Amino acid sequence: MLATVNSFSALLPPAEHRLALRVTRQAQRTLHQGHPWLFDRSIVSQSAEGRAGDLAVIFDDRRRFLAIGLYDPSSPIRVRVLQHNAPATIDAAFLAGRLATAVERRARLAAKETTGYRLVHGEGDELPGLVIDRYDRVLVMKLYTPAWLPYVPVLLEGVAAVAPADWIVLRMSRAVQREAEPLGIVDGATLTGAPPDGPHLFVENGLRFEVDVLRGQKTGFFLDQRDNRARVETLAAGKEVLNVFAYTGGFSLYAARGGASSTVSLDISVPALEAAQRNLALNEHLPAVSACQHEYLAENAFTGLARLAKEGRRFDLVVVDPPSFAQQQSAVPGALHAYERLAKLALGVMRPGGTLVAASCSSRVSSEDFFASIRTGASRAGRVLHEFDHTAHPLDHPVRFPEMAYLKCLYALS
Repeated sequence: MLATVNSFSALLPPAEHRLALRVTRQAQRTLHQGHPWLFDRSIVSQSAEGRAGDLAVIFDDRRRFLAIGLYDPSSPIRVRVLQHNAPATIDAAFLAGRLATAVERRARLAAKETTGYRLVHGEGDELPGLVIDRYDRVLVMKLYTPAWLPYVPVLLEGVAAVAPADWIVLRMSRAVQREAEPLGIVDGATLTGAPPDGPHLFVENGLRFEVDVLRGQKTGFFLDQRDNRARVETLAAGKEVLNVFAYTGGFSLYAARGGASSTVSLDISVPALEAAQRNLALNEHLPAVSACQHEYLAENAFTGLARLAKEGRRFDLVVVDPPSFAQQQSAVPGALHAYERLAKLALGVMRPGGTLVAASCSSRVSSEDFFASIRTGASRAGRVLHEFDHTAHPLDHPVRFPEMAYLKCLYALS
């Protein structure tokens, strides 16, 4: 479905319409330090009712300028801040400048061997709530706040100037979809161009992958794990590898190119594993990939690991990369228990002297708590971990404040 520019332009607030907000002392301190979020509970007074996308000017208790950002009446994050401490005109030129800076930061990734990476990482690129991913000549623009909907045409102009594409697709979080669908704007809408014939392909570190930008998780692929996939490749030579929560087989394919003797990809999703097999086929011209034995298991990770242990299956390298287990703060204790169980189960199928790679993408779970849960799981399995690395975000997923640091990964021998 094509989403017309008029669908978005009609939402744009009048240029003269601004909200004036005064905030608590604590919020003033946080904003002075450059935090990009203003929460609803921190607003002391507001000049008028606001709509999604209204520009909100934030003042301190002496009426001095603090920040300006996009207002979102439907979210506890009431304002996503675009500029701190010094006034700015938020217009096409301002947004184009932010987009150009973000693209410049990725210059070292824009190479023949890697055509899939994140162009804009929301708050990390001072465009909070906005993500743009590149898959070769296709861009996916994902919105995490309806406040960006009125600015989509302006963003498209800015993107065209610095990152030309044949097709640009709109993806939205569930909260944004609820706001957009009554306006005739749907998830997966084409913003410009047309979809390619057949599956869309991109290259990551010389490996070819297909991506479903319309229905795939996130924007179609987990670009944030690129560096960890490459690290696993260096650890895989001669190893029997188990990839848990395999999705479309990225870790398995890297391990195969790294010389693994076999890979087992375990995931509950049959369509994801079918995509993993297609990704394998795209790379079978590589001798190491074709020489590796590949197995695919469509099964729940917990029951699958328990079954493999009961059957006496053992592996030299086990990768555990689950989805976020803690969408809400109240889910954190359960998430930590799940990580602990996974570590215990994973070590139950890992040979002595093997390598465990355990990752978490839950922003509400701290690195310290995640690593502690893995250690507890190891202890329950009767194993001692010899940790040799902890990794975080790649270059194209920059972190500007603590809440952004969602990705963490532990490497250990046991």
